[in-house]
Amino acid sequence: TREHPAPLVPPSWTVSVTERITPYAIEKPLTRDAIAEAVTAVRAAAPEVVAISLLHSYRDDTHERVLAKGLRAAGIDAEIVCSSDVLPEIREYERTATTVAEAYLRPGVARYLARLWERLREQGYPALSVMTSSGGMRAAKDAEQSAAALALSGPAGGVTGAAYVARLAGFPDVLTIDIGGTSADAGLVLDGEPLMESGGSIAGVPIALPRVLVETVSAGGGSIGWVDDGGALRVGPRSAGATPGPAAFGRGGIEATVTDAQIVLGALTARTIGVVVLDAAAARAAVGRLAVALRVSAERAARAMISAADAAMARALRRVSVERGVDPRRCALVAFGGGGPLHACALAELLGVRSVLVPPFAGVLSALGLAIAPARRDALASVMRRAHLLTAADTRELDALLVARAGAGRGSRGTTQRWLRARYLGQGHELEIPFAPGEEGVALASRFGVEHEKRMGFVLGQEIEVVGARVAVMGDAREPSLVSSHASEEVHRGPAVVALTDATMLVAAGWTARALPIGGYLMERDA
Repeated sequence: TREHPAPLVPPSWTVSVTERITPYAIEKPLTRDAIAEAVTAVRAAAPEVVAISLLHSYRDDTHERVLAKGLRAAGIDAEIVCSSDVLPEIREYERTATTVAEAYLRPGVARYLARLWERLREQGYPALSVMTSSGGMRAAKDAEQSAAALALSGPAGGVTGAAYVARLAGFPDVLTIDIGGTSADAGLVLDGEPLMESGGSIAGVPIALPRVLVETVSAGGGSIGWVDDGGALRVGPRSAGATPGPAAFGRGGIEATVTDAQIVLGALTARTIGVVVLDAAAARAAVGRLAVALRVSAERAARAMISAADAAMARALRRVSVERGVDPRRCALVAFGGGGPLHACALAELLGVRSVLVPPFAGVLSALGLAIAPARRDALASVMRRAHLLTAADTRELDALLVARAGAGRGSRGTTQRWLRARYLGQGHELEIPFAPGEEGVALASRFGVEHEKRMGFVLGQEIEVVGARVAVMGDAREPSLVSSHASEEVHRGPAVVALTDATMLVAAGWTARALPIGGYLMERDA
């Protein structure tokens, strides 16, 4: 056909027609000698785990299965991880890197979860579930076999919790910022749901699995201020962490941190920090030493430190929004984590945002997200077809394949969501669009055009290529009832510092904070 011309088949190779979605399988026979060579190499290395990633296994996993079977038949006592199980998608580098990450993480994650589950069971707790990077829960036994999918589970819990609270407060589109001690995580929620993406890297390692979009920067309460060789102030990426922590914590820290700067400026006091007894003199001394190096006052150095941290976080918020065609000015900002409500007004002003939601349980919102997240199983497949050539039978067949891979139909309830990842022919990035089994390719192409114009501001007169597909099979959502513990008429006009149960809220001059019926506060810029 025009889309799939007859392939060039080298001598000793074979070609066969396969399923409709992937028309051809071109392979060189996997000989006994090749398997024996692999067995010899693996036996010599004596590994704990073996990763197998062959070039075109996203279309046909036969050779990976044969090689894995050969290793097991030869008595290789190691965990074997095939790329066609981890990430059955095109792009061999990302697929291989993700498979290697899975292989590296799996033994340690499995041991940890097994020990944790045993201890919990001994104390009478129910079955253990684990949050994944896609914002859903997996049973511990399943999670042991999906270690790479857990890499961003903590930040995903925060964005999941933020999306839920934002929906209750009537904000469908929000930016999220989770500010802790060592870093800040920026996210995006559109139409009430966290934005999902495939790809990204963690510690420089590409992990191309579906994940809640999170952009992390080294800016948190423990980030250390320092002067570079050119005499300029820098904040982070080094952090004082929990030990020794900021100078004000009295645990041996002597370098100025963002927390110390907040104390110098009066935003944090012994009354507002909770159980930690602050040493304001130690904080001022630490910032004072930095101020001497900068030849400014301690107050000016403290303001500069906070401004530098705010600028880094604002850049992360712009990356998750502007780079995806979303104007941050049409979003509210959900600020949480121990430091989120402290920096919220300043970040909103940098972004042009007029409404800030400080959620209930702001300091532990990630735990709320974890508690309400439904069970979820994701499955992926490559497609690599022109959109207009996809028939109703094709999309039904693709859906059946993905739902089977996700393990649905085992007594599960809830919903199934489906997406195609598509692009204009020749583009290097894709957009996800929803699809339904039985849809024609023409309708899918039209939907892609609408989404591309909405996100990117333009359309092209080129063919549209469907690169891959994804489904998420989810259990029933948990819907807790949130009730405010303070007076609903409570109002704070800035400048003001408000002590929360697990965080501190700074209401800047020109802003007003009003208590919400669900708990937390809505801060709005005065007209």
